Amino acid sequence: MNNKYCSLGLLITSLFLWLIFLGNSPLRDWDEGTVAQVAREIWRNPVDKMVWLYPTLGGEPYHNKPPLIHWLIAFTYSLGGVNEWTTRLPSAVLTALGVPLLYSVGNLVFNQSLPALFTGLVYMTMLPIVRHGRLAMLDGAVITFFLLLLFCILKSRQQSIYALGIGFSLGLITLTKGMIVLLLGGITGLFILVNRQFYLLNNLYLWIGILLGNALPIAWYIAQWEHYRENFLQINLQAQTLARLVESVEGHSEPAWFYLIEILKYGFPWLLFLPGGLYLAWKRRHTTWGCLILISTVIYFGTISFMNTKLPWYVMPIYPFLALAIGVNLSEIWQERKFKVRLWGGFLAILTVAGLGICIYFIVTDPQPVLITLSIILAISMGIAAWLVIEENRNFIPVLFAGIYLVLSLLMSSKYWIWELNEAFPVKPVAALIRQKIPAGMKIYTSFTYSRPSLDFYSDCRVIAVPISALQEMLSNKYYLLVDNEAWEKINLNQSKIIGESNGFKLISPDDGSL
Repeated sequence: MNNKYCSLGLLITSLFLWLIFLGNSPLRDWDEGTVAQVAREIWRNPVDKMVWLYPTLGGEPYHNKPPLIHWLIAFTYSLGGVNEWTTRLPSAVLTALGVPLLYSVGNLVFNQSLPALFTGLVYMTMLPIVRHGRLAMLDGAVITFFLLLLFCILKSRQQSIYALGIGFSLGLITLTKGMIVLLLGGITGLFILVNRQFYLLNNLYLWIGILLGNALPIAWYIAQWEHYRENFLQINLQAQTLARLVESVEGHSEPAWFYLIEILKYGFPWLLFLPGGLYLAWKRRHTTWGCLILISTVIYFGTISFMNTKLPWYVMPIYPFLALAIGVNLSEIWQERKFKVRLWGGFLAILTVAGLGICIYFIVTDPQPVLITLSIILAISMGIAAWLVIEENRNFIPVLFAGIYLVLSLLMSSKYWIWELNEAFPVKPVAALIRQKIPAGMKIYTSFTYSRPSLDFYSDCRVIAVPISALQEMLSNKYYLLVDNEAWEKINLNQSKIIGESNGFKLISPDDGSL
């Protein structure tokens, strides 16, 4: 098996899956809207204002995360304008690059191409990786930089110059998501220790790479300290980093088993083969790949499970190691032809029935051709795979890969791949009304339950949620209001000047003066 051709094939297919119809849906709250605003403010301001060094959000200092991805998005804005596609492009490309990179890591730890190929294909067809990797978020890029770190560690056994990349990978992680480098760096350090790669400590390239690769992140942190002093430390290091370990930041509290449920919800059908993969890793824990899978999975999963703040995308860095375990198990099945016919065949049959049920549901309730086709392909591919399992035919594996890839391609081609957009009103029509009636940069107060960064981005104003009881006071203080119909009926704004309506919201001007 030619590794170069496999890497190229994985790169092309992953880029297609991550880039297809990338801009077909509006930006999501909260992460995308915030990242896009910060990037746009960097893009808009000339270099002499140093906004690229001291990022802002709505004109206020932005201390949440370091600015590498924001810089890259601002660069794509300068090339292709401000839109959804250019906003998501850097993160999508970086996440897609993780697929051939994980294949290369697999080749180095397995010393075989087949389990490495299966690992890359599993990773490429994991729904959370594809979906979150296409969003303008930081996590997909962090995973790719982490895989680059592992690749450089493993490759340095053959060519010492690759140790240079270890320091640069750590620097990229730091400049993307800050202190997560301590957790990921700790995992790799423990892996090096257990795997007895002590020769790295005597490698001059390692220390040169650490010095050069971390120079920019360190300089950025020093610049923030010099400019903002305690305010930066309090927000970036305390509120946004350390507090998440022991407190429920912004109400994001879930039970310890939250991430286990997340993996179970979105991991099938590959989770069928995870227990066997983890068993093989434990059985061969003295090998490089067994050691890597067990250390990374246990340490990372344990850490995030006991953090008080829990968000769905925190679990993403564990998926490459689940893919390694699943990939080696699929390789074992392919070579040894050992089948669990009842378990695998039964579950794939259930997925077949589910695909048919989804198809009927969409035909009856919401005739969407893409989703109907998606459910038909899901049912057919799972049905064929179930039949092949019953026949103890190993070709069920490529059928699963092809079927899931087609299903994900159709899902990403639809407007339903960001299903969170249905949780609240569509922002673009309301934002268009605001842009038409109100100058950019103005403050607007809304009766909606919470502020939405995506609405701020599209309207180019700051739309702030306040209690209904405070709306009249804001209007009397000469602020614009964005009031939904329910709030309009509850308070006395009948004499106010309505300058526009959209999607159940009224835009009210303070110019009337009747209050």
